[in-house]
Amino acid sequence: MRDPDEFDLVVVGGGINGAGIARDAAGRGLKVLLCEKNDLAEHTSSASTKLVHGGLRYLEYYEFSLVRKALREREVLLNLAPHIIWPLRFVMPHVASLRPAWMIRAGLFLYDHLSRRKFLPASRGVDLRQHVAGEPLLDSLERGFVYSDAWVDDARLVVLNAIDAKERGATILTHTVFMSAQRVADRWQVQLRSDGQPERTVRARAIVNAGGPWASNLLKQNLAQPRHADLRLVKGSHIVTRKLFDHDHAYIFQNPDKRIIFTIPYENDFTLIGTTDMEYQGDPAEVCIAPEEVTYLCEAINRYFKQPITPDDVVWSYSGVRPLLAEEDAANPSAVTRDYHLEVEVPDHQAPLLSVFGGKITTFRRLAEDAMDLLAEPLGIDRPAWTATATLPGGDLPDADFDAFLQAFSARHAWLPPALAKRYARSYGTRAERLLDSATSMTALGEELSPGLYESEARYLIDQEWATSADDILWRRTKLGLHATPSSRQRLDDWLAVQTNGVTLTV
Repeated sequence: MRDPDEFDLVVVGGGINGAGIARDAAGRGLKVLLCEKNDLAEHTSSASTKLVHGGLRYLEYYEFSLVRKALREREVLLNLAPHIIWPLRFVMPHVASLRPAWMIRAGLFLYDHLSRRKFLPASRGVDLRQHVAGEPLLDSLERGFVYSDAWVDDARLVVLNAIDAKERGATILTHTVFMSAQRVADRWQVQLRSDGQPERTVRARAIVNAGGPWASNLLKQNLAQPRHADLRLVKGSHIVTRKLFDHDHAYIFQNPDKRIIFTIPYENDFTLIGTTDMEYQGDPAEVCIAPEEVTYLCEAINRYFKQPITPDDVVWSYSGVRPLLAEEDAANPSAVTRDYHLEVEVPDHQAPLLSVFGGKITTFRRLAEDAMDLLAEPLGIDRPAWTATATLPGGDLPDADFDAFLQAFSARHAWLPPALAKRYARSYGTRAERLLDSATSMTALGEELSPGLYESEARYLIDQEWATSADDILWRRTKLGLHATPSSRQRLDDWLAVQTNGVTLTV
C-alpha cells in the first residue's frame, strides 16, 4: 500500500485549469493531490462571462488558431456536460460607423466554418424590425446578425471536474495553502497548511502550478523559481440588473472604442452585462468593480436599448482577474491573447515542474490534455488522452438531450415545482437523483433555508461538493444569492454552523 503522503502529482490551484488537470491526471492512473487556498472556483473561474465560445472578436486580432481550437472545444464540451452547457443565440445589431457589414459577414463566415458544427446552427442576417430581439432596441437599429455560441455555469464546471477527479482517486483539499516546495532528489517535498490543521508535508514526483493570477508569485515566492513567462493581469467586471428583455437570445454590442459588450439572459429574472478590460496591479483576491466600470457598462447598454439603465439599476456585480500572457506589442488589454502557454522544467532528471500561463475557460480541457502529454515522458505515463469523450458528472444524458431528460425527470418527480425541477436538472443532471435521495415530497427536502434552497440540497453540497460557507452555496454551487435576503442568509449561516461544527466533511 502506498504511503498516504506520497503522490505522483500535486496540482496547486482549484480553478478550472487546476481541476481539469487533476481530472485528466487521475484518469491516466496518477495519484493526484489538488490544493486550493480558498474554495473551488472562488476567483477568476467564477467571474467569467459564463460562455463557451470561440471568441468571435479574436478574429479581428488574427487569432485564427486560438479561435479554431476554441470552436472545436465548444463542440466537445456541449457533448460532455449538456446539463450545465447549452446553445445560446447571439444578436449583433449593425452599426455602420463601427464596423462595415461586409467585415461582420466575413468574420461570421469564418466563425461558422473554422471548425465542424454538430449542435449549433449557422449565422444569418436578420431584420430587427421583425425579429423578437429587435423589440427592446432603439428604432434606428434596423439590421443585425445572429450567430451561435454556448452558455456555461462556470463555477459548476470547475466543481464537476473536481468531483470526477476525486472519483478517479484524486485527493481534493480546499482551504489548503501551498506553503513551499523543495526538490529532494527525484521528488518534491511540499509543505501544505489547511485551516485549523498543523502543517503537513507530502512528497510528489511532479508539481503543476495552476495558480491563475497567482502563478508568477507562486514561482517566485513559494517555489524559488525566478525565471518564467510574464503575466499581464487584466480585470474584467460584470453587472447584473433585473430582466431587460423577455426573449431567450443574448446580445453582443459594439462600442465606439471597438470593444464589445455581452448582454445575456441570466437566472430567469435577471440580465448579465459585461465585460470590461482594465489593467490590474493589486491583489487578485481584493478585486472589485470600480464606479467608472459600472458607468461604462450602463452607457454601453444605453446606446442600444430604448429603456436606459443607471448604476441604481445594478443589483449585483462581480469582478475577476484574468492572467493573460504579456505581449510587448499589445497596448490594448482587449488585444492580449487569450491562448495559453505551458512551461515545463525538468533539470538533470529531477522532479518536473509545469506552470500554466494564460488560457480561457473554453479551452481548459485541451489545456489539461496538453499539460499531461508534456508530463507523460518524465512521469512514465503510458495511458492516452481520454477526456474528449468522457462525460462530466451528471452529463450522461441520453443523446445529450437536456429537454428529453428534463421531461422524464419532471415526470418521475411530479411533486417538484417545475422551476425547481428544472434547476435541479440543470445543476446536477443525472445526479439530481442522488440529491433527492428517494424523497417523494417537498417536506422530505427539509426546511427552505433561503429562497429556492432546501436542506437536502445544502447538505448534498456540503457532503459531495466541498461547500463550507453560505457564499460557496449561494454564489458558486448555485446562483441563489440573487434571490437571498439578509434574514435568509443569516438562517443559512446558522444552519451551516450547526452542520459543520466539529464535523469532518466526507469529501
